[in-house]
Amino acid sequence: MSALTLLERLQALEDQAAIRRLMARYMELCDHLDADTPMDELGDLFTEDAEWAGKGERYGQAFGGHHGRAAIVAMLDAYRGRPPHFAFNAHFLTSEVIEASGDQASGAWMMLQTSTFASGASFLTAARLSVQFRRETARWRIHRFATANLFSRPVDAWNTADALPTPGLHLQSTDMTT
Repeated sequence: MSALTLLERLQALEDQAAIRRLMARYMELCDHLDADTPMDELGDLFTEDAEWAGKGERYGQAFGGHHGRAAIVAMLDAYRGRPPHFAFNAHFLTSEVIEASGDQASGAWMMLQTSTFASGASFLTAARLSVQFRRETARWRIHRFATANLFSRPVDAWNTADALPTPGLHLQSTDMTT
């Protein structure tokens, strides 16, 4: 195995950073799927021949598979209903591994998702993401996206008007300037 040159190592780091930004933007857009979501931008994050799939019994049944950019955008567009499917949604990615070589790359993440639905129900969900990327016209895009559920469970509520429990501190005001 030959040693990588300094330029190859730099390119690998730049590719990893670009892929990280791509995934962050994808999650940000998925966190705010509503009438204002720029669906053309969301679609442009994927290759024209991309695949998006739920894996395993729970996600395979819930999400199925979608082939092609237009099908993926249509699937995600369904979440923008009136009212939108999510009243609140936040994705957190961790345990990241990204490997890039030339115009191909792969990534794996653990994802935690906190959601409150339009119905008022809230869920905590964890999943494994396995993603293949392809560089097209000098930018990275998602080529194959697979998500497999690890657990999902209901929770009472994410945010309440109750004061935060803080040892030894009694808040008189929520105004941070006083």
